[in-house]
Amino acid sequence: MFSDNHKTAGVAYPQGFTAAGVRAGIKKNGNLDVAVIYTEREAAVAGVFTKNLVAAAPVHLSKIVVNTGTAHAVVANAGCANACTGEQGVKDAEKMAELTARELGCRADDVIVASTGLIGSNLPMDKMAAGIKDAVSKLSKDGSVNAGNAIVTTDTYSKACATEIELGGVEVRFGAIAKGSGMIRPDMATMLCFITTDADIDQKLLQAALREITEVSFNCVSVDGDMSTNDMVVVLANGAAGNKKIVDKGADYQKFYDTLKSICVEMAKRIAADGEGATKFITLNVTGAKSFADAKQVGMAVANSPLCKSAIFGHDSNVGRFICAVGYSGVKIIPEKVIIKFGGITAYEKGLVTKFDADAMRKVLAEHDIVIDIELGLGSAQATVYTCDLSFQYIKINADYTT
Repeated sequence: MFSDNHKTAGVAYPQGFTAAGVRAGIKKNGNLDVAVIYTEREAAVAGVFTKNLVAAAPVHLSKIVVNTGTAHAVVANAGCANACTGEQGVKDAEKMAELTARELGCRADDVIVASTGLIGSNLPMDKMAAGIKDAVSKLSKDGSVNAGNAIVTTDTYSKACATEIELGGVEVRFGAIAKGSGMIRPDMATMLCFITTDADIDQKLLQAALREITEVSFNCVSVDGDMSTNDMVVVLANGAAGNKKIVDKGADYQKFYDTLKSICVEMAKRIAADGEGATKFITLNVTGAKSFADAKQVGMAVANSPLCKSAIFGHDSNVGRFICAVGYSGVKIIPEKVIIKFGGITAYEKGLVTKFDADAMRKVLAEHDIVIDIELGLGSAQATVYTCDLSFQYIKINADYTT
């Protein structure tokens, strides 16, 4: 669905959008660290944010912008989270919006603000001001790659995609950039995702769609079980494609919804696969649950287990760790009904660890992409959770994070 022809276009692929990423000196390593995404045409805006009660100043400010229903721009930085920074942090987030609005000729409450990086440090606003001015001056249809690189922290690469669909005979485009590698768990993560589209859609429908889709995409990801302070996924829809406006949940809405969902799931999977120090990408399919919530809860118990993740890293078929996590998940399971399979090999069934082929299992666990199926035998609901292994490198990255 995601063509290589558009992989560098990202958020600038839809009509009417431009982007840029520049070096402002906020990151210690001197890499790109300030990004701006802009649409001259007013866009409907939707957003979902971290549930961490210690939310960063940009989160609070961007929630206000989303509540207005429209936006023209996103300004984001990496290298400083502007979290736990008190009144000064709020003033700095507001100043980011004001500086961006002044350069673009829009209102400050039309600017989404995002930050990511070290918690507890104040933004160097002199550098930020120069960076915003520079980014706005470099806005272009070719700017998405730099914008994506300007928001990464410990990521090994910037996540991006773009695609198009047809609505009523009109081509409608979508683009996205995202970052996220560590401090990742459901209910958002140390994750920023910005999605653009030139579709014309009612803002309330857009918000409802994004909230639903987030539950089965970004909120089904865990790298390390930690929930960050700065996380958000934001969609801007500027209507430049000229499709008949989507105002109800008809056929066009469903096609739009399915496309937005595919983008969010793809971005979620890339974030899990690029977890800090990750050597494996793990897909956990939980089936036979009484509800989606139960299935997700079981999947997240396994995804968040350091023992399960370490076993995958070491190619260790210690099945007991996995059924243990299922058992303490908080979902009322019946152990004798549970079936656990690794790459199609049954490892637990009828309350017992099975006698499986150890060599075949090692081959499964040696692969980069590993699928684990957990059948609960209690109902028809299911959920898919995405995670990665826990390696020595994860400890090194986070032991040295501030140094």
